Amino acid sequence: MKAIVYEKFGPPEVLQIKEVEKPTPKDNEILIKVHAVHINAGDLIARNLKSISPRKFHMPFLFWLISKQYFGFRKPKVNILGNEFSGKIESVGKDVKLFKEGDEVFAYVGMNMGAYAEYLCMPEEGTVALKPTNITFEEAATVSGNSMTARNILSKVNIQAGQKVLINGASGGIGSMALQIAKNSGAEVTGVCGTPRLEMVKALGADKVIDYTKEDFTQSGETYDLIFDVLGKSSFRRSKKVLNKNGIYLLANFKSRQLLQALRTKIVGNKKVKCALSLEEDIDAIKELVDAGKIKSYVDRSFSMEQAAEAHDYVEKGLKKGYVVIALNHI
Repeated sequence: MKAIVYEKFGPPEVLQIKEVEKPTPKDNEILIKVHAVHINAGDLIARNLKSISPRKFHMPFLFWLISKQYFGFRKPKVNILGNEFSGKIESVGKDVKLFKEGDEVFAYVGMNMGAYAEYLCMPEEGTVALKPTNITFEEAATVSGNSMTARNILSKVNIQAGQKVLINGASGGIGSMALQIAKNSGAEVTGVCGTPRLEMVKALGADKVIDYTKEDFTQSGETYDLIFDVLGKSSFRRSKKVLNKNGIYLLANFKSRQLLQALRTKIVGNKKVKCALSLEEDIDAIKELVDAGKIKSYVDRSFSMEQAAEAHDYVEKGLKKGYVVIALNHI
């Protein structure tokens, strides 16, 4: 089978199409013919990990070290990227009961990666579910990992109807899903993003949109019950003045300094910093939300396997106006 492989860390050009052995499902596994795979931040980080120092990494040093040990220090240990995808089941192991040949599915394999390939095996008990019928394969490839992360993190702050929520980074993978989940909770949601992605954030349901290239949300005069700063692009020091009493400054990516702030504000003051990790992976809950039309995807472009390097370059340069996928098979 064909796969998009990288054998050294570096720029998008390290991605090459190669023939690799087609996997065979074990007794408890399903073999999925991959249709589309989402290019997300994890792919970009893993592909260029050698150049990412602990200071540039988006999490504390321990997480950087774990990533380096898993993905490799000098050359990649994982040669096929991709963890968020959709496809059709080609065959199943003899003990599989939850799925059958021909089922259309969407799935998330986390750090295992491997979805930049025409076929992928995974356990039937893994993070995989039947694809919602109201979205395409390309759309389904974008709604597993990021939506599970956003849902799990927001569950830690218990958003109430009528609250005012700001998502800083509302056009990114986690941010765009968090925007929709917050809206489903009855919150009034403001999304912060760059100029090219304003229409996307509006289309996903934001009540207000702020273009960070033209306006600083901390200077707007508006106040919020929750500020979800996905990548930590602002700071608690700057954001707390626009937090309401008992407001929360929430982070999905954070460094040791933010962890210390979270500990300090837990003891002192009524405005809190929370650093949240997503530990739960409930893809069936995401399927229900998509089926009900409460989560939707906004696909900007679909690239072919042969355009994998071009696709990475497009995402890395910040040109995307929505989600970007690689289509590996036409089903």
